[in-house]
Amino acid sequence: NVSNVVKAAQQGGATFVDIAANAELVRRVRSLIDLPICVSAVEPEQFVSAVDAGADLIEIGNFDAFYAQGRRFEGPEVLALTRRSRELLPEITLSVTVPHILTLDAQVNLAEALVAAGADIIQTEGGTSSTPAHAGTLGLIEKAAPTLAAAHAISHAVSVPVLCASGLSDVTAPMALAAGAAGVGVGSAVNKLDSSLAMVAVVRRLVASMQAVSMTEVAAR
Repeated sequence: NVSNVVKAAQQGGATFVDIAANAELVRRVRSLIDLPICVSAVEPEQFVSAVDAGADLIEIGNFDAFYAQGRRFEGPEVLALTRRSRELLPEITLSVTVPHILTLDAQVNLAEALVAAGADIIQTEGGTSSTPAHAGTLGLIEKAAPTLAAAHAISHAVSVPVLCASGLSDVTAPMALAAGAAGVGVGSAVNKLDSSLAMVAVVRRLVASMQAVSMTEVAAR
């Protein structure tokens, strides 16, 4: 499935792919695509072998996978993980996710501390914290609301790029850019699909939706 997803990402026009911090997996993906490879983990030591295998950047994140198990990531722990990762790999591009379980003010404060500790990119999350009350387009906007709010608040507080992720679609990806995000990250919108053609189509729709925003002119009336 990882092979199908990363190939679809490249064919669809993605900027980079995000996979687990596993050296064997990095080598496998590198043999399939030319895109930069980001590896994710919550144990900094796992980054070292993945970077040695060819990973281009690292991410402390994907906390959503742990929330269902009752595992929480609070600000002090995320900050400690960031400092440890920077110690182990002082030159690598480092992305750090701000947990959506924190209040918005706390997310902003943590983001500022993470940048001071060496984070090059801040990532937001929030899809699992919002249960849409409506179907269709309104439901997609409701689902993305927490991560969009975080992207807006954090992007106005830090000088590094903010990557908006979690619960996004081709409807809400343009909203993330308008909110101040430098880019978006998508996971389940692509990897939950069974067809490679469908995966490529979703990525292309996301890319096209964001390109449309960059071409839009605003007229005041």
